[in-house]
Amino acid sequence: MLKRMNRVRICAINSAPVSSQSSSTSLTDNMVSSSSLVSQLGLKAAVLVVVCLLLHGGGSGVAAKELCVDYYDHTCPNAYKIVQGVLVEAHKSDPRVFASLIRLHFHDCFVLGCDGSLLLNTFPGFESEKDAVPNNNSARRYDVVDAAKASLERACPGVVSCADILALAAEISVQLSGGPGWGVLLGRLDGRTSSKAQAENLPGPFDSLKNLTDKFSAVNLDVTDLVALSGAHTFGRAKCLFVTNRLYNFSGTNQPDPTLNPAYRAFLSARCPRNGDPNSLRDLDPTTPNTFDKNYFTNLESNRGYLDSDQLLKSDPGALRTTAPIVDRFAGSQDAFFKSFALSMIKMGNILPITDPSRGEIRKHCAFVN
Repeated sequence: MLKRMNRVRICAINSAPVSSQSSSTSLTDNMVSSSSLVSQLGLKAAVLVVVCLLLHGGGSGVAAKELCVDYYDHTCPNAYKIVQGVLVEAHKSDPRVFASLIRLHFHDCFVLGCDGSLLLNTFPGFESEKDAVPNNNSARRYDVVDAAKASLERACPGVVSCADILALAAEISVQLSGGPGWGVLLGRLDGRTSSKAQAENLPGPFDSLKNLTDKFSAVNLDVTDLVALSGAHTFGRAKCLFVTNRLYNFSGTNQPDPTLNPAYRAFLSARCPRNGDPNSLRDLDPTTPNTFDKNYFTNLESNRGYLDSDQLLKSDPGALRTTAPIVDRFAGSQDAFFKSFALSMIKMGNILPITDPSRGEIRKHCAFVN
C-alpha cells in the first residue's frame, strides 16, 4: 500500500470526466480502517472510497485530480475547527441553521456539481442560482458560509474553497445535531459560473416518485441515495404552502391526501389553516425537530410525512419494490440509516467537483468570482 508521510490517505475518484487522464484503482476487502470515514461506514460500505488512490495527470500536465480527507492538513490544518466554531456560534441564535446549511450543500451539488455555484450573486448579465424558484426566499444562511470563509481567509488566505466550506458545514451540521460523522473529502475548486435554469429543476416537494428517481439518477445517485438523503428532513422547517394542498385539495379533489394520518392531518390543519399564512414555518419532524435521527422514517411508516415527496417514498404504488423497503429498513435501524446517509453524502459530494485549476479557483469572497 502506498504511503505518504507515514499516513493513510482517503481519496475518491473524481467523477467529472477529464481528458487525457488515466487512473488505476484497486479496491480490496482488506482495506486499512485507519480513518473516521472507513470506521464510520465499514469496509464494504465505503465503495466509492479508495485508500491511497492517486489519479495521475496525463500528458496535459494538469495536477492530479483527487478529493482527499487530508487535503488541507498542511495548508490549513485548522480548517475543520474554524468552520465548526462559526457554526456553533450561529446556532446560538438560530436553531434552524444546521438544516439550512446542509440544504445549501444539496442544492449546490445538484446544479453543475459541487462547485459553490449556488453562492454566487446575481449581477447584470449573470443570473444566479440563488434567484431560482427553489432557492429564492427559501435557501438561507449564506451569511454563515461568508463568515466561515472570512475566518478561513484570516487563518490561511486563498486556501480553502467555498465549495469545500459547504461540504464541511454539511457534515458538521449533521454531527452537531446528533447524526453521523464522516471523513469529508476535500479539494474542490470554486466554479466561475452559475445556472439559474438548471436550479429551476432541483428535486422538489411536489415531484412524483419517478421524477425524483430520475433527477437523482441524472447525477448518478440511486434509490438508496434518494431515501437516505431525504432523511435529512429529520430536522428543519418547511412553509405551510408546501402542505396545504395535501390538507385541503389533494390532486384537485378538494379532499385531503388519503395517505395522510388523520391525527397528523388535524395537527397540521391547526397549524396551517386553509386561509392562513402560507409562509408560516412548521417542523418537518414534529417529534424531534432539531435532532438528526431516524424519526423521519418512523413518521413515514405511520403516514406522518410532512411533504408529499417524503410520504410517497413509503406510500406511492411505485414504492413497493423500490423505496418503501429502504424506508422500512431505516425506520427499523438508525445505524443502517446513519451508515447509508454518510455514504450517500460522500457520493453526492463527489458530483462533478472541479479540481482542474484552469476551470476553477479559490474565491476570495463566496458571492463573487475573483
